[in-house]
Amino acid sequence: MTIRLLVEARGQHRVDFTRRLVELSGGAVELTLHMGHDDADFHAPSLAKMDLHRGRAGHFMAGQRQTGANFPLIASQNFGDGIEMVIDQMQRFSPDYRYRGHNLRNLQDYLDYFHILSDVMAQKMLTARITHAVFWTVPHLGYDTLLYQVAQALGIKTLILSQTLFDKHFWSMANVMDYGLFDPARSTAPPFHFEKGSVADLYYMQDDWQKPGKTGTLSSRAVGQMVLHFLRHDPIKLANPAYIAGVLKRMRHVYEGMPDWRDPFARFFHTNELAYFEHLIGFEGGQIDLDQKYIYVPLHNQPEMSTSALGGIYRDQVLLIETLARQLPAGWRIYVKENPRQGSFARGPLFFHRLTRIPSVTLMPSNANTFALSANAQFVATVTGTAGWEAIRQGRPALVFGAAFYQSLPGIVRYREGLDFAEVAATQIDHDALEKATGAMFGQGHDGIIEEVYFKKVPGFDYAANRDKVARTTLDVLQGNAPLSFYDPDGGSETL
Repeated sequence: MTIRLLVEARGQHRVDFTRRLVELSGGAVELTLHMGHDDADFHAPSLAKMDLHRGRAGHFMAGQRQTGANFPLIASQNFGDGIEMVIDQMQRFSPDYRYRGHNLRNLQDYLDYFHILSDVMAQKMLTARITHAVFWTVPHLGYDTLLYQVAQALGIKTLILSQTLFDKHFWSMANVMDYGLFDPARSTAPPFHFEKGSVADLYYMQDDWQKPGKTGTLSSRAVGQMVLHFLRHDPIKLANPAYIAGVLKRMRHVYEGMPDWRDPFARFFHTNELAYFEHLIGFEGGQIDLDQKYIYVPLHNQPEMSTSALGGIYRDQVLLIETLARQLPAGWRIYVKENPRQGSFARGPLFFHRLTRIPSVTLMPSNANTFALSANAQFVATVTGTAGWEAIRQGRPALVFGAAFYQSLPGIVRYREGLDFAEVAATQIDHDALEKATGAMFGQGHDGIIEEVYFKKVPGFDYAANRDKVARTTLDVLQGNAPLSFYDPDGGSETL
């Protein structure tokens, strides 16, 4: 049977992977619907920004009428969670966080758009007789998540691919929430050796983030971003020198209260962003007591795949902290550290109000060393963050609330109601067993690089050879001739 393929592929490298996959199939795969950029059938980002950018087949929404084709999604068991997830992801394109955002303003707007877009997506898939859908990254931008939800509701086989953070490998799964699930005992892969207590080489972590330093000064770029904000949203304010002087004073106060490696408004200014940083600098002078019994919660950057797609209900990170506080042993505290790349998304004044209402919470200053906080904690708690992986490398257990890539490794406890936190803290991690299971996890991966940012990290990288390798492997997985990296070992299938 010919595979009639829907692919969500943005970027030339993903387009090249897809085209080569089709070529290698010898006619067994037909690219029927390509969601991507200008060279695709339909321009996918226009669905998130709600603009009129067209693909080769025109605009995705052109000439559409309601048909009810999305009813299988609306009637599905997980519909409520799914619509909440899409709305959360769509908010990243709101005018509150983008200069050129969509025009959705309230809950009903989001609900209306969800129903319209899902119906059109379902119509397109049914008309094209799609049998399989490939996502070159875990859906997390709103429109791609809805595309995935509609495909699953219609019984279309979905294949999700994701670059690993380590080595030259990528992972595959049929369902997003299978991320990190497998049975290490079934693997024959060699152990992955690393020194106990060693820190993983993560390209996005900076040494300056972990130590005290000088405070910053207001940048000219930040002033320019402020002017741009008011030009777009409230130009009359620019005619009020006293008001603008007050804003500049508040901005200067933020810079003088933050480390100099952070430039809060260099890329984007909004009055919400200003309020966020004003709240944040209130915790910069806090003391750090590593002798206190505590659970360490390093917050995720949002919006990102790690929370918006893989976190479930715990994409609301304060809910995670409130859950910990509800079961916290007497005398323990919860140390919370903000992500050094975070802005105001999902961090309004009420976010801080919820946190400060929890008596057991202490917010860490931004220069607190995350590795020291992890090493001295009773355990680390995270949605899916690499802090959990770092913790077990240091011999400390980690409690995860979402679909973390490392969730099947020794030392990881998946959250469930009724956990005894003292028992979690007492979890012993056999380093040899951890090395063996980590080797098994890497052994589940496929050889190749699917994210462009990693191309330059490999000496002598051969684009064509990598393209062919990735395309061949993906074709094998798509046709069921190679196993998936991740699957539910309690009844899930190892192949698509």
